[in-house]
Amino acid sequence: MLAPAARIAAVQKHPEFAEHAEVTPAARIATASHGWRAKCLQRLIRLDLPVPRTVALPFAAVRAIAAGHRPDAAAILAAFGPGPLVSIRPSPENPDWGGPGTMLNIGLNDERHRQLAETHGQAAADALYLRFVQAYAIHVARLDPDMFDGTEPSAEALRAALRAYEQETDEPFPQDPALQLTQALRSMARAWEGTTARLLRQAKGAPADAGLGLIVQAMALGMGLGVSGSGVIQFVDPVTGTRQITGRYLSQSLGRDALDKGPDTLYLTRDPRGPSLEEHAPGLFADLLRYGAACRSRLREEMQIEFTIENGALSVLDAVRVPRSSRAGLKVAVALAEDGVIGRDEAVLRVEPRALSELLHPQVDPRGGRDVLVTGIAASPGAAVGRITFSSAGAQASAARGEPCILVRRETAPEDIRGMHAAAGVLTERGGMTSHAAVIARGLGLPCVVGAAGLRFDPRDRCLIAHDGRKFREGDIITLDGTAGAVLAGEAAMLAPALDGDFRKLLSWADEFRDIGVRANADTPADAETARDFSAEGIGLCRTEHMFFETDRLIVMREMIFAGSATDRAAALDRLLPMQRADFIHLFDIMAGRPVCIRLFDPPLHEFLPHTREGLRELAEALDRPLSEITRRAEALAEFNPMLGMRGVRLGVVLPEIYEMQARAIFEATIAVGRRGVIVVPEIMIPLVSAVREVELIKTRIDSIAAQVRTKRGADFAYRLGVMVETPRAALRAGDIAQHVAFLSFGTNDLTQMTYGLSRDDAGRFMSAYVSQGVFPEDPFHMLDVDGVGELLLIGAERGRGARPDLTLSICGEHGGNPESIAFCRRAGFDYVSCSPYRVPLARLAAAHLALRDRLGDTAKETS
Repeated sequence: MLAPAARIAAVQKHPEFAEHAEVTPAARIATASHGWRAKCLQRLIRLDLPVPRTVALPFAAVRAIAAGHRPDAAAILAAFGPGPLVSIRPSPENPDWGGPGTMLNIGLNDERHRQLAETHGQAAADALYLRFVQAYAIHVARLDPDMFDGTEPSAEALRAALRAYEQETDEPFPQDPALQLTQALRSMARAWEGTTARLLRQAKGAPADAGLGLIVQAMALGMGLGVSGSGVIQFVDPVTGTRQITGRYLSQSLGRDALDKGPDTLYLTRDPRGPSLEEHAPGLFADLLRYGAACRSRLREEMQIEFTIENGALSVLDAVRVPRSSRAGLKVAVALAEDGVIGRDEAVLRVEPRALSELLHPQVDPRGGRDVLVTGIAASPGAAVGRITFSSAGAQASAARGEPCILVRRETAPEDIRGMHAAAGVLTERGGMTSHAAVIARGLGLPCVVGAAGLRFDPRDRCLIAHDGRKFREGDIITLDGTAGAVLAGEAAMLAPALDGDFRKLLSWADEFRDIGVRANADTPADAETARDFSAEGIGLCRTEHMFFETDRLIVMREMIFAGSATDRAAALDRLLPMQRADFIHLFDIMAGRPVCIRLFDPPLHEFLPHTREGLRELAEALDRPLSEITRRAEALAEFNPMLGMRGVRLGVVLPEIYEMQARAIFEATIAVGRRGVIVVPEIMIPLVSAVREVELIKTRIDSIAAQVRTKRGADFAYRLGVMVETPRAALRAGDIAQHVAFLSFGTNDLTQMTYGLSRDDAGRFMSAYVSQGVFPEDPFHMLDVDGVGELLLIGAERGRGARPDLTLSICGEHGGNPESIAFCRRAGFDYVSCSPYRVPLARLAAAHLALRDRLGDTAKETS
C-alpha cells in the first residue's frame, strides 16, 4: 500500500510542456491552481480512503493543451503502472461552473479487451469496450450521437460500433493508449475554452479567464465476476437536511449509472420496497458508513460519495458537497456546529442571508411537477395555492369561507389593502419591485408576482388568458410561486415553512455577532406580532395611514376630509381618537417595551376617496350630502402629482388637527400601558420634511399636546421626536433639523424617487432596459444607489451628527433589509436598519455576516 501522499500526483507545466511532464507531490495541490476536485481527492487520500491512483493536471497545463501543446501522455500513464485503464474528470475552481463530461475507460483497445474477457468475463469486457468506443466517437471524434442510440451491449454491437467509427473517420479506432489519452485531454481542454462554455460559466459567476484542471484517475471498473457495481451515497436529505442515508447502487455498472434508477437499481439501506446493498454486501456498506463519518468530521461537511466495487474491492472515486436546498443547508450548518465539527461563527457564515426567504414561507416542492403559465417579477417570496379572485371584496369573502384565494389585479391601489390581507397571494399584470403590490405584499409576508405581462386579464369576460390560449376564470385554482416569480396551473405540491428550532438557533447565534440594530416596519398588530416573533428590536416605522382603511374608520376619515371647518374636522377626528389610541395600546403591548417609531399621517387625502361614480354616490348617501358637492370636493382634492403635493408634513402644517389627534392618541396610549407596567418611550416621526420651519411648527404643536395630556391625565411620560428624511433638501439641511429632533430616519423609497426624478410605480416600464444597457447598474428602488442616494445619506448623517452627536440614525425604506444596504449603514455609523417583518431574519443574519467578515479580515491582518 502506498503512503497517502503518494497516491495523488500533479502534472505541472514545464517550459517545454510539449515534450515533458513533471510529476510533483500532492502537497502542492491547491484549489486555485488545480481545481476543487483535485483538492477534494487530496483530502480523501489523507483520510486514508481507498481512492484509486490519481494524477492532477493544473490550470496552466490544461491551457497549454488547449493551445496546441502535446502532453507527454506516456509519462502520465506510466504513473499508473503497466497497461492501465484511466478516466478523466474536470476540476474547475468552483464546482458550480460546470465543465466537460467525464471520460471513462481510456486505454481500452483490442488487446486489453481480450484480457478483460479473461478476468471479468466476455459480457463485461464487451460492455466496457463498447462504452468507451461510443464516448470517444462522440466527444473526441465528434461523431453524431444518433449513430449509437438504443445500442444494447453485446459482441455484435461492439463490432458494429468499431466499423461505424472507421467508416465515419476513414481510420481504425485508435489502439495506442497514449494517443487516446492525448486526444481526450485535448478535446476536454478545448471544450472548456469554447465560446459557449465560457458564456455559460460566466453566467454562473465565473471570471472570463477561469481555469480548468483535469483529473486522470485509475479506473475501478465496477464490472466483473464477483460483487461489482457502482453507486452514490449521502447521509442527509437534500431537501429537508434531516439525517438519513439516501442514494442508489447498481450491479455491473460504472460512474453514476445507478442514479438513472432503472429496475435493477438497489436501495442502499434495508427497504421493504426492494433489495439493498446493506443486505447484499453488509461489510462494504459498513465501510461506506465509516467513510461518510470520516468525511463529515474531517472535511467538516456533508459529502456525497461516488463509489465503485470491483470483485468485492471498494473504491471511492469522488466526493462532492451534497447538493441541498436552503432549508437543508441551514439544518446541516446547525447540526455540524452542535456536534463541534465547526464553530458557531462558521455555521452563521455558511447560510446566505437571502436563502432565508425559502424557510420563512411555504415553497413549491422542487420534487414535484411545474406547469408554468407565466413568469413575472418575483416581488415577494413564498408560494400559495388558491382560487382566483379579481376583487378585494371577493378575497374577503373567500377568507370568510375559509378558502385560500389569489388576488389578481391589473395593479393594486391603497383600497386593495383589505383584500391583500385576506388573500393567500397577490398577482398583478403590471408593476415592478417597488410597486404598491410588491411593497405591501413584502410587508405582509404574502407571496407576490408582479409584471406578469404574459397573462392577459380580460375584465369583460373576467378571466385570465395565458400565452398558450388557456383561460382561467374566477374560482379556478392556481399556484403562485413568489420566490421564482412563476404562476403555475392547478395545485402544486408544497413545502411548509421551516421556522423550527434550528432556524431560531442559527439566528440567535447571529445576534451574538452582529453590531447594528434591526427593527421592523409594522403597521398593524399582526405585523408587530410577526416582528416580535422574528426578534426585531423594535418598530422602526409604523405607517399610521394603513390603520384608516378599515370600513368603520374609512367613513369617519371621509367625514373629516369633507368637513367645512377646523371645528368640524376636529369633531370627526375626535371619533377617530379612541380607535387610534386602541391601535397604539395594542402595538405597545405586543412590543412589550421595545421602541416603537410612529410616522404621522403621510398620504394625500384623495387616496381615501372612492374613484368611481358608483363609489362617489355611495359616499354621498353615507354623508347625506348632494352628489354634486361630493364630486366637486373630490375633484378639488385631486392633484396632478400627488406624491409631491399635499401630503406628509404639509398636511400637518395646513390641517394641524390631524397630527394633534394622532399625538394625543400616542400619549394617552403610552400612559395606559405604563399603568400596567409596560414602559414605553414612543418615537414620533414627521414625514416628508424639507424645511426646518416645518419641524419647528409640528414640534411646538406636539409639545403642547404632550403638556395637555400630562395635565389632564396626571401622569408623566417621555417621548422622542424625529424626522423621516425623504427629500434631498432634508438631507442637505440635516444639521439644522438635528437641533430640534432626537433622530433622523432615512426613507430611501421617496429619497430615491426624488433624487432620480423617477416614479417607483412607473419606473418598472423601462427599468429593465436601463439596467440591461448599463444606464443603471441595478434598479435603484431594489438596490440602494450608494453613489447618489448614498451620498445624500452620508451628508445627512455627517451634518446631523455634527450638530447633535447623540443623534440616532437609521434607514426605514425598502432597502433596509438588503445586505448591501446594511453594509453601507454599518460603514456610515448608523444605529439600526428597519425593514418589513419578514425581512428581519435576513437583516439579522446579513449584519452578522458583515461583522464576522470584518473580524476575519482584522484577524488576517494581525496574522500577516
